Amino acid sequence: MAGKFDKQADFYLNGRPTYPTEWYSMLAALTPHHSLAWDVGTGNGQAAIGIAEHYEQVVGTDVSEAQLKFAMPHPRIRYLHTPLSITDDELVALIGGENSVDLITMATAIHWFELPKFYSLVTRLLRKPGGVIAVWAYKGIVVSPIFDSIIKHFYDTTLPYWDQKIKSVFDDYKTLPFPFESVGIGCEGKPQQLDIPKEVSFEKFLNMLRSWSAVNTAKDQGVDLLSESVVKELESAWGGPTLIRSITYKGFMLAGKVKL
Repeated sequence: MAGKFDKQADFYLNGRPTYPTEWYSMLAALTPHHSLAWDVGTGNGQAAIGIAEHYEQVVGTDVSEAQLKFAMPHPRIRYLHTPLSITDDELVALIGGENSVDLITMATAIHWFELPKFYSLVTRLLRKPGGVIAVWAYKGIVVSPIFDSIIKHFYDTTLPYWDQKIKSVFDDYKTLPFPFESVGIGCEGKPQQLDIPKEVSFEKFLNMLRSWSAVNTAKDQGVDLLSESVVKELESAWGGPTLIRSITYKGFMLAGKVKL
């Protein structure tokens, strides 16, 4: 994942949707203690900010220094750069030590990680009993019948440029290994479907597309998937550049605890 979103960190900040506050309340209700949370792949901190409303301390980590430059400050959040060279023991100590974390979250990030290695860290760090890991992402976007048809065509043009690691997002994390005991929010093979309703301008929506790794991979290869003509077509179907639309991002989540 290192460097995957460095070039488009500003688009990521200005284009990606934030997650419903209800999600964080739902997760906080699952953990008996609220001392420490770890937001992995925190990026600009959009999930860490929500988590901090429920936990005394949040550690947000990322391999991307470029993303962390856009991290939103909060008195209860400690943002840390965790380069790929960091050892597991160093990371465990940095976060808070074994059996210390009440909630581990990964917002649209887990598919980039080496899962056996990461899950070993989760098992060491989560408080037992009581600690919870929650991972989520989103894929489909519902705007209007006309716009949805055009964005589907655009999405198809991006397919050759996606990293293979993102395959689990394409199937809503149904094939994502998740060896944890269910806490009532999805389980391995059966993620819980969750909507993310938003009021969005066309420019914000366009920034979201610009933040896609496939769009930037194509650009590096000399292919402009968001050419002026494509943008004009999307803008027309949206209803014009000034229209604010009610749209729905189709999310999905898995949450669990270490099996004892």
